[in-house]
Amino acid sequence: MNVMNVNRTPPMDTVPTDMAQAPPAQDVATATMKMPIGAEQLQELMKILQKYKSGKQQTERRIISSENWWKLRNASEEQTSTELMRKGFTSKSGWLHNVIVSKHADAMEAFPEPNILPRESGDREEATMLSSIIPCILEQNHFEETFSDVMWQKMKTGTGVYKIIWDTSKLGGLGDIHVECVNLLNIYWEPGITDIQKSRYVFHTELVDKDLLGELYPELADSIKKSNLFVSSKFLYDDSVDTESKATVIECYYHKYVDGKDTLQYVKFIGDTVLYATENDMQPLVDDKGQPKPPMAVSGLYDHGLYPYVFDALFPIEGSPCGYGYVDICRNPQTEIDMLKTCFVRNARVGSIPRYFSRADGSINEEEFLDLDNPIVHSASGVDEASLRLIEHKPIDGSYLNLLQWDVNELRETSGNTETSTGNVSSGVTAASAIAALQEASGKGSRDSTMSAYRAYSKLVEFCIELIRQFYNLPRKFRILGQYRAERYITYTNQGIQPQAQGEAFGQNLGMRLPSFDVRVSAQKKTVYTKVTNNELALQLFKMGCFSPSMTDQALMCLDLMEFDGKDIVMQKIAENGTMFERLVYYIKMAFVFASKFAPEQVQQIMMDMQRFGILQEGAVPSAGGASSQILQADSLGGMQKKEHSAVEKARAKSQNASQPS
Repeated sequence: MNVMNVNRTPPMDTVPTDMAQAPPAQDVATATMKMPIGAEQLQELMKILQKYKSGKQQTERRIISSENWWKLRNASEEQTSTELMRKGFTSKSGWLHNVIVSKHADAMEAFPEPNILPRESGDREEATMLSSIIPCILEQNHFEETFSDVMWQKMKTGTGVYKIIWDTSKLGGLGDIHVECVNLLNIYWEPGITDIQKSRYVFHTELVDKDLLGELYPELADSIKKSNLFVSSKFLYDDSVDTESKATVIECYYHKYVDGKDTLQYVKFIGDTVLYATENDMQPLVDDKGQPKPPMAVSGLYDHGLYPYVFDALFPIEGSPCGYGYVDICRNPQTEIDMLKTCFVRNARVGSIPRYFSRADGSINEEEFLDLDNPIVHSASGVDEASLRLIEHKPIDGSYLNLLQWDVNELRETSGNTETSTGNVSSGVTAASAIAALQEASGKGSRDSTMSAYRAYSKLVEFCIELIRQFYNLPRKFRILGQYRAERYITYTNQGIQPQAQGEAFGQNLGMRLPSFDVRVSAQKKTVYTKVTNNELALQLFKMGCFSPSMTDQALMCLDLMEFDGKDIVMQKIAENGTMFERLVYYIKMAFVFASKFAPEQVQQIMMDMQRFGILQEGAVPSAGGASSQILQADSLGGMQKKEHSAVEKARAKSQNASQPS
């Protein structure tokens, strides 16, 4: 049994190992016709693909146009709508470019990190393991680069797309999860749907060299060479891309009910030639324990039954999984800015080079006149206004400069890329709290975009969990970060997240339970401003005595009214330390009582400890019996009443005064 069949995965990006045992080329067409997926079915799929492509034309034009604007090649777009920019200099300012760069930087500063939570207490250990393993898997896929590419797509064209599949070529044939960024021009869906999972079919096309395909599939080399199909649009590349020697490899995903179950089926083909189809794969499979499993035609491609794509739209629109980007909403202000700047530059150029009207019968030496280094210009006759007259130049009025500034402000306000968001604050605002409030308000748009990215990332992690559940049958080694970021090496399989029997109750079988998890996403990378703020908050809490075990109740009440990242963890640790301190106080009291009776020489030392922990007020030196009664009258788990800290008293007085009328 080959590796592909053991892992139950089709040849998506790799060549199946059993292709070398395929029948001769003349028998392939005959064998294919007998299969559920043959030439006739491929023709039907091509008709559907062409229909999907026609429905996507407007989206493709918008995507290509947005990419041209991003590359500052918008002159071709502007010249079609105005006569002003057909000749001469054309301004191409970078205001919109700066907006996209700034929004991308905000997205990268909020790089996501998963926190997987169990839905049942028995799955807590597996959730902890998955929270550490999935970041390792994504790191091996260079996910930070993929996330950056998707964010560029999202900011420019309005939509970023992930693809999450199982790649059999990884780890020497063992296989592993593969995550990549998808070109929007190469994926097609049913027109009119908003959720990609509701599309009847999903097509994904890629260009591959024909000679390489001929080497991979030698029995199909002749049909591959004859294939001239090319369906995808393309961007305006800087390099000249040769498509004559390439063939379009098409992947088609669709759903089909098999034995009462909705399965995900897959076809990979070129023209009328099937490279692989799950419905044609009837070879029986076995699991890692040697038990028989249904063939791919019955079980489908993936057990989760979903299309392996995740769309992340910036500004969603109805009737499409794609959204608008910043280029779409800021196109007009950017065009006006470029037009006005073009006029300013041309006017300045005209004003800097004086021009003259000269009569045709004039006798002025034009060569000497144009030579600025020549102080004398000869003329055969008199020179007056009739023979040579200066062309009047009118500079642009200041109101046009105001219009330019208004357009710039409109673009910045529309995109949310205001001065405050870029670190500048208007004059007159000097208070740190006011500056922080302005920066907090100016980042609402970026935070909303980040939450959209987190939702897409959460779906991506769910795909990874399902692929781990299906394919991680053999033990795998991972290097993770444990407590205090110490390196640990662990071994993991999918046994803990497989369906589990629930036993019997009252003679009835309770069936199987599938461990399920919730995914919460947080920012892995914090900005410098956020780190400084958190550090300052921790120092303030420390100076106020919130970490002192003797002030547990006051600290918990104070923190309960606050809002900051990690508050629950801080409150939990303070509560734990307070409980330990209460037990320590109790044991010290008991030690004092016993020492006063049986070890008088230890009483003095215990009293010093009691004063140090606040159990006994300083200066109080009661007798052994008096001290015993005084201590035993205290709460069994608490210390004596301690005077309120001066900082707390001042804060309480300040709060009371602030609420009273002056």
